[in-house]
Amino acid sequence: MVQRLRKRSVVFVGGGLTAGLAVRQMMGSGIDVLVLERGSDLAGSAAATLPNQRDELRWGVRNSLIQNWANETYTLRHRVKEEAFPIRRMEAFLPGEGLGGAANHWNGQTWRWAEYDPVLRTRLESRYGKAAIPAELTVQDWGINYAEMEPYHDLFERLFGIAGQAGNIGGKLVEGGNPFEAPRKGDFPQQPLEILESGSIFKAAAQSLGYKPFPLPAANSPRAYTNPDGVSLGQCQYCGHCERFICEANAKASPMVVLYPMLQKHRDFEVRLHSQVTELVYDERAKRVTAVRFIDLETAQEYEQPADVVVLSGFTMTNTKLLLVSGIGRPYDPKTGKGMVGKNFCYQVMSAVPVFFRDRWINPFMASGASQMVVDEFNGDNFDHAGLGFFGGGYIYSNVTNGRPITSRLLPPGTPRWGSAWKQANADWYAHAFNVSVHGSNYPHRENYLDLDPTYRDAYGMPLVRMTFNFHDNDYRMSEYVTNKAVEIARSMGATTVGTPQPRRGDFDSRQYQTTHTTGGTIMGADPASSVVSPRLQHWDAQNLFVVGASVYPHNAGYNPTGPLAALALRLGDDLVRYAKQQKML
Repeated sequence: MVQRLRKRSVVFVGGGLTAGLAVRQMMGSGIDVLVLERGSDLAGSAAATLPNQRDELRWGVRNSLIQNWANETYTLRHRVKEEAFPIRRMEAFLPGEGLGGAANHWNGQTWRWAEYDPVLRTRLESRYGKAAIPAELTVQDWGINYAEMEPYHDLFERLFGIAGQAGNIGGKLVEGGNPFEAPRKGDFPQQPLEILESGSIFKAAAQSLGYKPFPLPAANSPRAYTNPDGVSLGQCQYCGHCERFICEANAKASPMVVLYPMLQKHRDFEVRLHSQVTELVYDERAKRVTAVRFIDLETAQEYEQPADVVVLSGFTMTNTKLLLVSGIGRPYDPKTGKGMVGKNFCYQVMSAVPVFFRDRWINPFMASGASQMVVDEFNGDNFDHAGLGFFGGGYIYSNVTNGRPITSRLLPPGTPRWGSAWKQANADWYAHAFNVSVHGSNYPHRENYLDLDPTYRDAYGMPLVRMTFNFHDNDYRMSEYVTNKAVEIARSMGATTVGTPQPRRGDFDSRQYQTTHTTGGTIMGADPASSVVSPRLQHWDAQNLFVVGASVYPHNAGYNPTGPLAALALRLGDDLVRYAKQQKML
């Protein structure tokens, strides 16, 4: 029997980064806020304290901070005409579980996207002409521009103590920073992380080719830092346990450190843990969501939580699934191009070339999640695509984030796959190798989308999300081109051996990790005919429903998505305060 609870002003579904940032803007307004989170509070747990925090097998291999795939997985097919099957062990991307979400176990790589990204369709058409964009490449503008989001980028960087070197302050280029950076109001709140040996090698090689390398912006604090809310970060220890791990030193800015302990001091804020949301109650005639239904995972009791306002603030697949199972908006149909919910699902396209130095000590175990050097010359539309046969690109970087012994083993071409020679090669090259990697874009394709699987269900009786996704010609050509640029840098390093380049080829493989950067499904835009939510993230078909997260991105750039996602969340918090007063479309 469903138990009905007292009505709340605003209910967030998902207690991750976006919910925490939006709620931060609302505190002090007198608005009653409830966050429903399916996981637990990990603060002080084994995941956050030594010695267990260093357990690579538990956190890095078995992924114990990640969504429980036995309870809820996805199904996958590469093509529309294929049958989809459940993914039994997802490795390609890693949705988080627990208060703080995936931003607890992130690497801390923090970008502002290019100034043209929110107007990508306009940019490509104005530079190359409408006819140059293939019909199957469904890129579109976001309905916003970078200038209106810049103050929120600045606020996020100060809240999370981002370390970096500015490249463009007020339109003036700054030596040592990213020359392609969108103009910012001021410098980063902290100076960059220390340059690793791999970064020094990469920097010299890139400069010899005329490129302008710079340190990757990082949420790993290079020194003790106190943010505008009075929350303190510790100093990064370069321990090599960022991605897939919680930082026991509180040196990696994350929601469980920067946001939720501070928010829980406010009387108008409450988190309800172990709450699995299954659907929204939707009044189609009134165009309003009236309640959220969830299961208490500790008691199995089902509840109905009435709300004046509901915010979907979960992972890309979760936001999309809840709209689909609740019948809010029209599901996307790839045959007709009609419907929007599930459209423009994107991932990213990674590649690498390994380099080996007999006489240089890389020591990969001394690193943070974002202590890399980067060049941005071949990202997005930073270079001329005329005649290349593709759009998009990626940044190239010295990819050293850890030297954890189970999974961090680079070996030269020709090394046996087992036996004493394999063991010896591991001993010889462990401290002397790294990848020159490409962090590539994935522009939307007409046949890549999310919907509900007609056959398979999760542990709660709800349909699984079905991914129809594969890489396409645009991705393969982009990856080949930018990987070749990475090879040029690698060959300029004076390495003992340059390994075999690995541009993206073949079908998408759910067993191979690339990034946790999935986007789309609930895309934003200025026109209800071509988007799910408005530029203010308000659902076109339910005025008191808002959606925030990477699911609103109409495309996925070569950058990590956290920066724009955080800026959108902070702005949404301000908008929710305004909406609570006027109760109408923003």
